[in-house]
Amino acid sequence: MPQPSQQVGLPAQLLSSPAMVAACRERDFGKIFKLANRAGFNNARISRLVDMTQSRIGEIIVGPRGIRDMNVIERIADGLRIPGHMLGLARRDWEPTPVAAPSYRPAGVALSAPANPVCALPGADLDSILAVAAGPKLSPSTVRALHSSIEDYWRRDDEHGGETLRPAVVGQLRYVVELLKEAGEGEYRRNLYGVAAELARLTGWTYFDARQYSQARTYFAEALQLAKAVDDRPFMANVLSCMSLQATYEDRPADAVALSTAAQDCARWHGGTPRVMSMLSLREAFAHASMSNRSATHAAIKDAHSHFERISDADDDPSWVAYFDEPKLIVDTGIAHGRLGEADAAEPLVAEALRRGHSGNHRGRAFHSFWLANIQLQRGNLDQACHTAGGALEIASAVDSERVAGHLREFHELLVPHRKAPAVRAFETQIRAALR
Repeated sequence: MPQPSQQVGLPAQLLSSPAMVAACRERDFGKIFKLANRAGFNNARISRLVDMTQSRIGEIIVGPRGIRDMNVIERIADGLRIPGHMLGLARRDWEPTPVAAPSYRPAGVALSAPANPVCALPGADLDSILAVAAGPKLSPSTVRALHSSIEDYWRRDDEHGGETLRPAVVGQLRYVVELLKEAGEGEYRRNLYGVAAELARLTGWTYFDARQYSQARTYFAEALQLAKAVDDRPFMANVLSCMSLQATYEDRPADAVALSTAAQDCARWHGGTPRVMSMLSLREAFAHASMSNRSATHAAIKDAHSHFERISDADDDPSWVAYFDEPKLIVDTGIAHGRLGEADAAEPLVAEALRRGHSGNHRGRAFHSFWLANIQLQRGNLDQACHTAGGALEIASAVDSERVAGHLREFHELLVPHRKAPAVRAFETQIRAALR
């Protein structure tokens, strides 16, 4: 029988402790490793379990250097046996599948009213049976209703983040896939494929926004296949552009450039409107900027603005690109300059876009405000940067988005050299109050 010190992962008592729960929620791996040390897991042992060097473990424990690579985070979860939900991941393969409670009751025992009325709702299996019995009800109104629900999902995703929406979106995706099995050839079937592709992309986006990149990639790939089935090249380009943006977050700049280029090739000769091409060009600019390729970034920005100038009321834009208006063009241009370190060019653009942008998109405003704070810090305006980040923190508190939280942590790390400054101390107080 193995000794307790040789157990595979962290002990259950440690995993359930408030300190570990808080450290995992914040993805504070320095604190996680320190707590593991106290439980008898020295750095050499952690190194073996999570496939990292001991020196890297030590750097994370003593310094501000964090971990953003999802593959590394997943290795830590698997090596230390930290349940996925604690780190904002999907259930890990080694986690036991929850066992359903038995449905029988001993003879003669009366049933009391359920404590939670939700438990009395019909199960998903019954819904599926009744749906089969009713048969598909395909009509133009069905497709319109599905598109309307997708628009509502995107609106709520902008306002609150997509984490809580995901179960509903995945459920609707499965429902549409079932409809496809019953649909005959024709326009309805094509429209259902389009709806399924949009739902798969939306699901991928919610995983991307949660920084759960492997799951996001799976759903983006599914969206790509669904769009390909009906030869919807502009939508395929849209999905490829999402995958390009994700690659920039995963520090895969060469992949990001290849995907953004493929997206433009896909749309250019297949109905890509000027608005679509402008959006895709800016995704290319992000990719080149992540490689610090100044000339290629500037060329892609120029292309984006050239395409945007050709937009007309006669364009038949797909609904998914309607968000890409002039403020979005401006802010993305500013972010591309910011990624290159061109803070003087970036700041007025991001600031103007924030003044003009849609107030209902809370995640976008928080995201762009953190970018503005980062750019202001690049220019040496510490007080202004902390003030801007404080405003972003207030907006971010209403949004469930790990991507926004990640930008907050990155900005927080940039403040470490200035931690004694009054503005930084005030911002630290604000962060502590927001994270209670």
